[in-house]
Amino acid sequence: MNHNKSYRKLGRRADHRKAMLKNMTISLIKAERIETTVTRAKELRKFAERMITFGKKNTLASRRNAFAFLRDEEVVAKIFNEIAPKYAERNGGYTRIIKTSVRKGDSAEMAIIELV
Repeated sequence: MNHNKSYRKLGRRADHRKAMLKNMTISLIKAERIETTVTRAKELRKFAERMITFGKKNTLASRRNAFAFLRDEEVVAKIFNEIAPKYAERNGGYTRIIKTSVRKGDSAEMAIIELV
């Protein structure tokens, strides 16, 4: 049963999973649109939206929280200076997941996740 499970394991150890999601969040913020599997996109959405919410708060503490996760000053600056002001009037739902096709090698469902 899958009761009270707040995250997906994605077939990886905890440290690998965290690193993968961190790197995917950085890629999404930089490119504003990436293609990945549906499951990864759904898990990535949580982290990306949390970072944008930090950007909307625009306090020193929120900037430090964003940097503590991302560890990339350029991306943190982009969140706080470019992305967060666009979503000032929006209450959540900063990303969109569009299912695209099936990956040829392993028939995994693919999706595009993008910033709205």
